[in-house]
Amino acid sequence: MSAVAPTVPAVSGPFRLSFPRSLRSEWIKLTTLRSTWWSIAITAALTIGIAVLIAFAMSSSAGPQAGALNGIMAVVMPIQFTALLAGILGAIAVTGEYSTGMIRSTLTADPRRGRVLVAKAVVLALFLFLASLAMFVIAAVIVSAILGGHGQALEWGAPDKVLLPLLSAAATMAVCALIGVSFGFLLRSGAGAIAATVGLLFVLPIMSNFFAFAGESWKWVLDAANYLPLSAAQNAILPSDTSSLSGGVAFLTLGAWVAAGLLGSWVVLRSRDA
Repeated sequence: MSAVAPTVPAVSGPFRLSFPRSLRSEWIKLTTLRSTWWSIAITAALTIGIAVLIAFAMSSSAGPQAGALNGIMAVVMPIQFTALLAGILGAIAVTGEYSTGMIRSTLTADPRRGRVLVAKAVVLALFLFLASLAMFVIAAVIVSAILGGHGQALEWGAPDKVLLPLLSAAATMAVCALIGVSFGFLLRSGAGAIAATVGLLFVLPIMSNFFAFAGESWKWVLDAANYLPLSAAQNAILPSDTSSLSGGVAFLTLGAWVAAGLLGSWVVLRSRDA
């Protein structure tokens, strides 16, 4: 006589998996890593330190070039270096899960891979935006104090001259973090994702400058380089009549980089094993 296994009644808990809970999970994973806070500390030191050094150089300069730069330029100039750190942080936030195998637990807990991708992207972007905005505001306050005695203090009452550049710079840091996230999902290798991020954000703009001496037949390379992330970011942060891209086109370019990267990540994440 064969034994019949007892029926175990289904237990329904009070909690259901939802997007806000996925966000909370990703927030906990990001903020409990020491590497996250080390990256933020290094980024803050570079952002504020370089801005202060530029401000002191501006305050001690003399002659007709003394007022060529305004204070807000000193504040946002470090982004050419700190954006790399934002991109690297985005990359290791993803590849760290692959290297430790945690990604399998993440996808088991939430089988909807698109939701996992969106949750991680939203958390990284929000975290970098808020952290970067705090850094830029602190740098702006210090720079304004340094330049105030020389008649070059920041015009806090003019949003287009201070507030909007600070918000745009913080948004650029979030964009660079999302580019790192995209490479992390696409390559699943820490070294590969970091190398690709550094190549796109830093190496390609430098290489494009080599073609400035190649004549008109290679001018298309310089024109294409204007649509690289950091080149577009410079035009978005401080737009002017002489910029290679208008402010609107620059923001659309940054959005296109994010959309293309996340779309590619979504396709790859859905089509292969963790």
